[in-house]
Order: sequence, then structure tokens, then C-alpha cells
Amino acid sequence: MEKIIDIGQYIEVAVDWLTENFSGLFEFIKNFGNGFIEGFEWLLLGIPFYVIILLLTALAYFKVSRSSALFTALGLVLIYLMGFWDETMETLALILVSTLIALVQGVPLGIWAAKNNKVDKIVRPILDLMQTMPAFVYLIPAVLFFSIGKLPGAFATVIFAMPPAVRLTTLGIRQVPADIVEAARAFGATNRQILQKVELPLATKTILAGVNQTIMMALSMVVIAGMIAAGGLGEKVLEGINNLDIGLGFESGFAVVILAIILDRITQALGQKGNNDKLNNLKSKLNKR
Repeated sequence: MEKIIDIGQYIEVAVDWLTENFSGLFEFIKNFGNGFIEGFEWLLLGIPFYVIILLLTALAYFKVSRSSALFTALGLVLIYLMGFWDETMETLALILVSTLIALVQGVPLGIWAAKNNKVDKIVRPILDLMQTMPAFVYLIPAVLFFSIGKLPGAFATVIFAMPPAVRLTTLGIRQVPADIVEAARAFGATNRQILQKVELPLATKTILAGVNQTIMMALSMVVIAGMIAAGGLGEKVLEGINNLDIGLGFESGFAVVILAIILDRITQALGQKGNNDKLNNLKSKLNKR
């Protein structure tokens, strides 16, 4: 069927213009970003595997449960024994860097959208587009801007993983009880004080749920980013597919599942504790005044 409207050509022209006029900037970002990610990898790989296993197991024990701690220990030991420890640390480094960038951009944008309905109306359809666009599409501009490697993988991951951080930050701020906000304002609190000492503490549970979802989406995208030489477990999964190596594909995929469950359980637990206590403490402080 012949095209009547060719939107793709305008996108292509825009991308070509950016690559031609800002090639120096993209090269600088690429070098800086690759150095940052590789530095994170160097840090994780420089720590003995048993130290990381002990730290994550202790975190799961104190923040989640004994069963989660046992799963964390056994899962990470299994990853090491299967020979995927280095790839897992590379994947973890890319996830952490991508999640950090997504949160640095997403949380302030979510706060702005919660405070301004016009911003929310503009941001919402953009987030819809970012979430519903097939993940593979993000690899195209990433490669065009930064060639192949770790940074384009992180670039695509940030775009794919940022929407939950924005949406759940906005939701958390808007769900703060209006009477609490009004009481704080009645006692002379400024808008900044209300945000920092009332809204953000009470929205922590919802915001951390957004962090959890951001990490999970980053993990799924990092595996896809193995197609553009981002390294880690994604490359091993792709290698298993290309070589029809069922064993390699299953083992590397299983390592991804273990890592996903560990990160999911820990981040969920961090978001579930303490929110009701914060609300009760804040109400008691306001009542005393």
C-alpha cells in the first residue's frame, strides 16, 4: 500500500540534522558515559564475589525476610558457579547507572507534573508514547547518536525505563492527604517546606514503587541492548539465540531471572516499610502545634 503520510521521513531528517550538527557533543557524551559505566563495572568486578553475595544477602535478610536472604545467597552462588558472574556485574552496573539517570530526570519531572496540571497534560501523552513504543525502536537513535556499545544501551534503557518514575512520583505527591498539606500551610510552611517535609516523605512509598518498576524495566531493556554490544547477560542471551545454543540461552536467561527477583524483592521491601509511621508522626507533630 502506498504511503499517504510519511512521518518517518521527518524523523529521519531530524535525526540526520542532529548527528551532523552535534556530532562533537555526542562524541563527548559517549566517551564520558562509557567511562562512567566502565568505572562502575570496574568497582563491582573489583569487589570479591563473596563480599557482594554477603552484602546483598544481609540486605535481603534485614529488609525483606529470611527466605529472601536464602534465595539471594543461593541464586548469586549459582550465577557464580555457572560462570556468569562478570556478565551479571556488567548488567547490574548498566542497570544502576540507567536507573540513576532515569530517576534524576524522572522524579523532578513527576513533582513538576503533580504541581502543574498543564505540565501533566503535556507529559502524559509523551509518557504513553515512551511506554508503548516497541523497545527495539529505541536502539535505532541510540546507535545513530552514539554508535554501538554500553552508552547507547544505557541511552535506550533510560528512555524505556523512565515513565514509571515520573508517573508514580506524580501519583504519590497527589495522594498526600489534603488536610495534612493545609495544616502545614496554616502553620506558615512555605511551598518548598511542604514539599520537602510533608509531601515527599509521605509519597516515599509510591515513589519507591516507581523506583522498583524503573529497575525492572531497565533490566528488561538491558537484555535487549545486548543487540548493540552493550555487554552483560543480554549479549550471552543473544549469543545463545544466534548459535541455537539452548544451554547457553537458558543459563544466561536464568541468571537474568535470579537478578530480577533479587532486585524486585529488595526494592519492594524498601518501599513498603515506614510510610504509615511517617503519616502518624507528622499528624502528631501538627496536632501538638
